[in-house]
Amino acid sequence: MSPAWGRRLGAFVFLGPGVVYLAVLLLVPLALILSYTVFRRGRFGGIVYEFTTENFSRLLDPLYLDVVLVSVKLATLTTVFALLLGYPTAYLIARLPRTWKTIALVAIVLPFWTNFIIRVYAWTILLSGPGLINSTLGTQFELLYNQGAMVTGLLYSYLPLMVLPLYAAIEKLDPQLREASANLGASAFTTFRRVTLPLTLPGVATGCLFVFVPSFGNFVVPEILGGGRSATVGTLIRTEFLKSRDWPFGSTLALAVILVLIVLLVIQSWVNRRG
Repeated sequence: MSPAWGRRLGAFVFLGPGVVYLAVLLLVPLALILSYTVFRRGRFGGIVYEFTTENFSRLLDPLYLDVVLVSVKLATLTTVFALLLGYPTAYLIARLPRTWKTIALVAIVLPFWTNFIIRVYAWTILLSGPGLINSTLGTQFELLYNQGAMVTGLLYSYLPLMVLPLYAAIEKLDPQLREASANLGASAFTTFRRVTLPLTLPGVATGCLFVFVPSFGNFVVPEILGGGRSATVGTLIRTEFLKSRDWPFGSTLALAVILVLIVLLVIQSWVNRRG
């Protein structure tokens, strides 16, 4: 066997399982979703294999546009709050000694060691009427089953996805750049605005993408902490597939979410190139 064939065989052995995994669990489901979008819903649910473009025109219905706007609002608020909290956190972690840096990073990812649904249900205990927050403050605020509770749950769930890429971007910065800026008379704020922030924009873009996308399509948090009172794209897709059994329109909604993801990936790639 020639060396070239040996390298090809080695590449196939190592890459083959991953390629099969992606093909079976990613490409095939995507192909099914794409194909379902041009068929009709049966009288009792399921799919009737008759070509139609009705599912795409239904996306422009004001009812569904309102649902999309609510999802965009929740995802945007979550992303903004995650950035405001995550950037200072990542910056402080990057400035810690190596031992404390490791401890801080473990603390950031520690919530991921617990089941996601359990973590969300824990917030119902904190935010409910007789919950820990109201009991501690001696108040009776309506903290649960509203959009504020949903943003809180999404922020808690996805904040680590903002901190980690920001930490990676800040950690790679050359400290001599900040020192040179200070030596030239720049204030700490000017150094941050003119040196640190521009050089960490790729990390900002990645963190925003990692937070916005799962927040946009999440259906667990709106269902548990929102009480199902605010329909989102995630809950709508779940309803179309599991309750209404309108698989073609559910697939169209899922395809729209995928297209949003592709647009965000293009924007993130552009920001990275600029950075």
